[in-house]
Amino acid sequence: MQNLINPYKTMFLVRFVSYRPIIHRLIFQSPLCFSPSRPFSSSQIQNSDEINLVNYKDWLSPNEVIKIFQNLKNPNSALTVLNQISKRKDYKPNEAIYNVVVKNLAIAKNFDAIETLMEKIKFERKCRLSDEFFYNVIKIYGHLAGRINRAIETLFDMPNYKCWPSVKTFNFVLNLLVNTKQFDVVHKVYIRASDLGVEIDACCLNIIVKGLCHCGELDAAYKVFDEFPKQKCQPNVRTFSTIMHALCERGRVNEALGLLERMEKEDVEPDAIVFNTLISGLRKQGRADEGIEMFKKVMLKGCDPNPGTYQEVLYALLDAKRYLEAKDFMAVMIDKRVNPSFESYKLLIHGLCNGKLLADLDWVLRQMVRHGFVPRMGMWRHILGCLFPPDGDCCTAYSDEEILAD
Repeated sequence: MQNLINPYKTMFLVRFVSYRPIIHRLIFQSPLCFSPSRPFSSSQIQNSDEINLVNYKDWLSPNEVIKIFQNLKNPNSALTVLNQISKRKDYKPNEAIYNVVVKNLAIAKNFDAIETLMEKIKFERKCRLSDEFFYNVIKIYGHLAGRINRAIETLFDMPNYKCWPSVKTFNFVLNLLVNTKQFDVVHKVYIRASDLGVEIDACCLNIIVKGLCHCGELDAAYKVFDEFPKQKCQPNVRTFSTIMHALCERGRVNEALGLLERMEKEDVEPDAIVFNTLISGLRKQGRADEGIEMFKKVMLKGCDPNPGTYQEVLYALLDAKRYLEAKDFMAVMIDKRVNPSFESYKLLIHGLCNGKLLADLDWVLRQMVRHGFVPRMGMWRHILGCLFPPDGDCCTAYSDEEILAD
């Protein structure tokens, strides 16, 4: 009896086999099917501006959500698309998704939508964000949108997102205020560092020094030196160079030189920027010879000069009317692949002509053209006037003002 085939069982198997394609289509190809293994198609992702994401039944992974935003034809629609996706049961917000949405809105310059998104994130509280996320948002407000006040508000609003700013983000806002010359706001933000749990560092104090120097408060900038040990910091080369630059701009070069001595006492190694500042300050005070001597000391100390250092020394030689030395120094610069400025070529040619040192003109002109500078008409007139003086007296045809203004 066991070997006999049950007729009902046989009938069921036959019918099952015959209906199997239909059953397969109903189960696996129905639009209502839950199929986490089937990804969002590339054509749908590319046209994600138009598709109805609320009624789309397939599972969307976070990576697929990010691809949707990366392929938006209209970046301005990013917030609308996010609102659609956020209604889905499979939606799990994370920082990467918010980052790409903010990036799209920044490209579209829709800064109001970014503010709306930030309020949405704070209200929903579904995702914790990092300091780096807020740093990027503040940077967009400050650099792209020009919304400085919004950048400050975002900094102080970070704890409401359960995120505390790093000293990097805090210093970015301070520097933003200094660069936009909002010096009265800098101190208000600075004194609230402890409210945000930010520990003041040397970079932060240097920004304060820069702000004070920009608004001419040099005495106050000096007092910031006293703040460094209180904050367990030490002034660095940037602290000194900032104050030196401000002093030299106001003709207080001797005070700037005094700071150089203080650097040596405090074991702060001066760099090329420090020496550039001092040489420039000396030159502008008519003390070009002292600037040249300082450059010699720089070389003896083993400090590596940068292109700016060479250019300042060249200007100092030209100011001192040491034209042959300037020509030789220019040759050293070119040998070190440091290109002299057009202004220095013009000044040297003018000086050689006035000093009747015409034998050296050919080399200077060749170097000038070789480095991409074209002598202007006034310069040619000056040179020809020296080579072929109308009254036998070199360089009397045109005034210095006429030549240098060309």
